[in-house]
Amino acid sequence: MAKALIGYLDSDRRVPSRLEVDNARLRARIGDLEQLVLRLQAENDRLTAAHAAVLLDIEESQDQLQPA
Repeated sequence: MAKALIGYLDSDRRVPSRLEVDNARLRARIGDLEQLVLRLQAENDRLTAAHAAVLLDIEESQDQLQPA
């Protein structure tokens, strides 16, 4: 009898089940984390390019200081 009641209570589709709520929350969190990864990748690319530009400037400065 208890199993029948539990099955009856879980089958009420008017109230979202705990699993559905958790699933929606986790999907939202995954979306947030994917956005964070994209933002961090773009920032990393920008910093890498800036660092490469600084290294090129240093090389050019050193080349100009050396005697010909």
